[in-house]
Amino acid sequence: TVESARSTEPPVEPGPEELAGDIEAVEQAKFGDRRAFARLYRSFGPMVHGVLLARVQPHEAADLLQDVFMTAMRRLPELRDPAAFGGWLMRIARNRAADHYRRRRPTEELRDDSWVSGPGRPAEALAVLETIRRLPEAYRETLVLRLVEGMTGPESSLRTGLTAGSVRVTLHRGMKLLRERLQEG
Repeated sequence: TVESARSTEPPVEPGPEELAGDIEAVEQAKFGDRRAFARLYRSFGPMVHGVLLARVQPHEAADLLQDVFMTAMRRLPELRDPAAFGGWLMRIARNRAADHYRRRRPTEELRDDSWVSGPGRPAEALAVLETIRRLPEAYRETLVLRLVEGMTGPESSLRTGLTAGSVRVTLHRGMKLLRERLQEG
């Protein structure tokens, strides 16, 4: 099957040509090209989803993902440097997640565990995600991008605008801390 063939192939690392394509897509999307914006959504969607998962409950991330891209589409003309799109989009996602919790009524539960027993969601994987969400913020996003979204270190670097070395160190330290926390629990 296509799925089994895909899993045996080594991941394709994004290169300069992909970055150039993203910059071109940003420029085109700034002028209303919906196809270019759809390309950006496909390219940066997993990164934004990972940023959101590091901050909100899994069942909330999909709706917030749409909100982030709607905000980005509306505000794209404000972006001065197309090469900064990934970092700019991450800031929008972080702010949207923070706004999400600020706008909740005080009587609402901030933690809803009803999603744990949902179909097709192993409780063990969700427990690991919850452990990641309790780690220091410096590690959350990078770990979610790697472990949940399946992004490689270089891909995370390209999409987020962080240096490859920074992503590598953060992943190493974050994985060490995650292992410690999981062994404690």
